[in-house]
Amino acid sequence: MLVNTFIHIPGIGPSTEQKLWESNILSWENSSSLTGTELSLSKIAVLKNHITESNQHLENQNPNYFEARLPSSQHFRYFPEFRKSCAYIDIETTGLDNSAVITTIALYNGKEIRYFIQGKNLDEFIKEVHKYKVLITYNGRSFDIPFIEAYFNIRLPHAQIDLRYILAHLGIKGGLKKCEKALGIDRKELDGVDGFFAVLLWNEYRKSSNPKALETLLAYNIEDVINLETLMIKAYNLNISRTVFSQTHRIKQSAFKIENPFKADLHTIEYLKNENSIKYY
Repeated sequence: MLVNTFIHIPGIGPSTEQKLWESNILSWENSSSLTGTELSLSKIAVLKNHITESNQHLENQNPNYFEARLPSSQHFRYFPEFRKSCAYIDIETTGLDNSAVITTIALYNGKEIRYFIQGKNLDEFIKEVHKYKVLITYNGRSFDIPFIEAYFNIRLPHAQIDLRYILAHLGIKGGLKKCEKALGIDRKELDGVDGFFAVLLWNEYRKSSNPKALETLLAYNIEDVINLETLMIKAYNLNISRTVFSQTHRIKQSAFKIENPFKADLHTIEYLKNENSIKYY
């Protein structure tokens, strides 16, 4: 979809892009045909210059160029071209206040899962995350990424695809779990476990050294990043279905479904619900 994109070019909005497609200017390769359109000579010159520049950045595998020039709701457009350089990430914390710390981080690259735990290997996340060029999150632009940067006192230079904005553009709004349900994703035994409950699991683990609490927390954290890949592909296809490329550009869900290495412990979940008078419906 990226090479079919023109809205990242100054002066080109969605309606102009649509007219270009309708004029059979379907990709950057068709730029020689721009003279046959109703565009002014000055706008054609701008288009051609930016298409040349875009090709260079794509050839150099620089997603940041496109992230900076596309609206957040349209960042799905560069996903296929940079898919092999993407990492799905999600963090859990002890809360939202200034004293909160990161408890676990899950990272999934579409093939392998890495997880990082406070007091064990959390610092290893920094080396691992720099293997990738694009970070895919849900609400990560507002929460996960700033929290990571502040906690480790670093700057993450990656391009970001935040599914919150892409899904909201499709009319699918709310928290991650609500969006998953809207798109038919079933968390099974983890249904009802949320960010607040993740804090309870960490506190239980620290208080009693209960390994089942940590395993359940990791199962929850890792389930987030596994599901982010599914959401990314669904969101991409739903957006593509609204364009002239609906029959040619769809991405198939991978036949390979990675298994979460951790399982939620139902006894621990029920115990913490009862201890904290939590009811889930």
